[in-house]
Amino acid sequence: MKISRKQYILFALLAILYSLIVIWIGVYWLLAGIVLIFDHYISRFLFKIRRLIKLPGVLTETLEWISAIVTALFAVIIIRTLFVEAYTIPTPSMERTLLVGDYLFVSKIKYGPKIPNTPLGFPFTHNTMPFSADKKSYSEKVQWPYNRLLGLRKVRHNDVVVFNFPEGDTVVKELPDQNYYSLIRNYGRKTILSQYEIITRPVDKRENFVKRCVGLPGDTLEIRHSSVYVNGLELAEEPFIQFNYYVRTNGEKIDSIFITELDLADADRLYDPSRESYVFPLTANQAEHVRKLPNIHRVTRLENTTKQLSYFSFFPYSPQYPWTEDNFGPLVIPEKGKSVRLSIKNLPLYRRIIEAYEKNKIEVRDSIIYINNEPRNSYTFGMDYYFMLGDNRHNSADSRIWGFVPEDHVVGKAVLVWLSIDRSKKGRQRFRWDKMFKKIN
Repeated sequence: MKISRKQYILFALLAILYSLIVIWIGVYWLLAGIVLIFDHYISRFLFKIRRLIKLPGVLTETLEWISAIVTALFAVIIIRTLFVEAYTIPTPSMERTLLVGDYLFVSKIKYGPKIPNTPLGFPFTHNTMPFSADKKSYSEKVQWPYNRLLGLRKVRHNDVVVFNFPEGDTVVKELPDQNYYSLIRNYGRKTILSQYEIITRPVDKRENFVKRCVGLPGDTLEIRHSSVYVNGLELAEEPFIQFNYYVRTNGEKIDSIFITELDLADADRLYDPSRESYVFPLTANQAEHVRKLPNIHRVTRLENTTKQLSYFSFFPYSPQYPWTEDNFGPLVIPEKGKSVRLSIKNLPLYRRIIEAYEKNKIEVRDSIIYINNEPRNSYTFGMDYYFMLGDNRHNSADSRIWGFVPEDHVVGKAVLVWLSIDRSKKGRQRFRWDKMFKKIN
């Protein structure tokens, strides 16, 4: 059988592309796959064998279908693992940027795709089987160490990032939507462990969160009266950032049509009888628009203080750091290879990093800090860490609540809304046409 020049060219191009992907992944034994590419385009050995073996027509057709399906599944898995994957928005923490019911494409190649920590699992599932709320869709018999391939760039300020929930390593089976560590702080470890079943999850099988990165490794971050400062410079308040506002009228109710025009969800239309005020999540422009209404007496941005909230609600859950969502820090974000002096005072800031994320044993005996049974007064970080905030600042569980995001939890950059559905509406009105195929900034 004569081999055409076109076949040689196709073989060469595909072999080069395949080799580059294998080198990028770093699993060099996969280079043996070039033999199959060579056979498909040049030697045709497998094709000749199939022609010699006479199989029934039905069996031949069935094998061809199986081959096509397996090939398609393999291609989709490679694309989802290395390049791009679809996610959905379940909570309003990123309004106005992202709404509940938005479906996203997330670029994994932007920061470099992670090789799965848990490679054995049911295809196209995350951590539970289809139609099950608690049955695991993966096996932990094989666990690979953290490895991130080369990406196009690193995480930058203001990126909208998808990541595995840092405190999602432990979950209360009967209360999967509640944070295990918050339950422990509120009710005590003994109470939770005695009443509920506890499950653990590897890094890549923890729930996916999406937030905006405001703090990079090495940055010093502080929030003063809701304004974010990074390395001493105040970040400009973007038009998509929203806060809760008290809206007090002159005694008249606000027209429901106007509230609808503000595009507020039913859950956001609150009334505080103690202040005789509505509580609305608004952007600065929306707040100014509300102020101009004739029956509005006052519009005031909410600010939480330590007198109103317990320090147990905010990272690092210590009376030495009485921070809130509106007044937080200053806090230095850990950077790989950099060291920090440890003391009893600042240990709450870094304890989870040292123990949970970087797998060290830590103890305090007689006011002396021991790491892996050795007395230590400093610690060198093994990974980069990030500080994430939701754009809906008063309705977001983010780094102010649970602390830093380790680099091995970063999944990718949210780049595009490809579908947006408002489940509170019906028919064609359910589709937010203006949001579809919209780039995420």
